[in-house]
Amino acid sequence: MNFSNDVFAWGCVGIVLMLAELVIPGGIVVFLGTSALAVALTLQFGIITSWIHAFTLWFILSMVLLIIFRNVGQKMVGGDSRVENTDENLDVFGQRVDVIETIGPGNKKGRIEFQGTNWSALGDGSEIQSGEKVKIVCRENISYVVEKIN
Repeated sequence: MNFSNDVFAWGCVGIVLMLAELVIPGGIVVFLGTSALAVALTLQFGIITSWIHAFTLWFILSMVLLIIFRNVGQKMVGGDSRVENTDENLDVFGQRVDVIETIGPGNKKGRIEFQGTNWSALGDGSEIQSGEKVKIVCRENISYVVEKIN
């Protein structure tokens, strides 16, 4: 068995691609590198002899490894794949907050403190005194609509 330039080149490309997975995570480049090492071995043992066969084997083997093992690898390693609420108004609904400026009577706006910030607030028409606890019902434009906690 003698080493030819093709074997050395495919082997180096395979090792570089596999090491690149450490810098470029994603579980794809490692399979390209593994395929390149497999091509280097088949060239070394004389199973394939031309560069057309080498590229064809590399392409097909890369696709097969990606299709079969990427999902398995992702499940084993895990990752940050969670779905969170994208509607911020749903997170606000039902929150208990303090009134810092009297709300009402009628449509008179007041102020509430929510998440460390003062917000404009509307009530149900009755007067809600400063210092009382209220519950956020919904949001109307830039104001929150609140109701007294019984």
